[in-house]
Amino acid sequence: MNGMTRKRLFQGFICVQILSQANREPFFGSWLIEELTDIGYKLSPGTVYPILHNMEQEGLLKHYFENVEGKVRKYYSITQEGKLELQKARRYMAELADSIDQEPVNYSVSV
Repeated sequence: MNGMTRKRLFQGFICVQILSQANREPFFGSWLIEELTDIGYKLSPGTVYPILHNMEQEGLLKHYFENVEGKVRKYYSITQEGKLELQKARRYMAELADSIDQEPVNYSVSV
């Protein structure tokens, strides 16, 4: 798999993971970065926050502010559109996994 294909898949997986987390409970950015790190994604704030901003612009996430022990945090939660997108993504990923498992792999190359 070349670098660009891997990068596009990676970005899509990150967005699905973010939607999945937001569907469970609201979160704030630095917590999300730690959570993603724990499952194997090493992302900087300079990567995560633009993704969150874009997902908000697309109507998949919304935010609110909450004062926690004197510190104002920006929490992200899923929108109805985000829930629909997550359902579609889950179906698509399941179908994709099934089709990959079913197709025979031919590694021979004709010259």
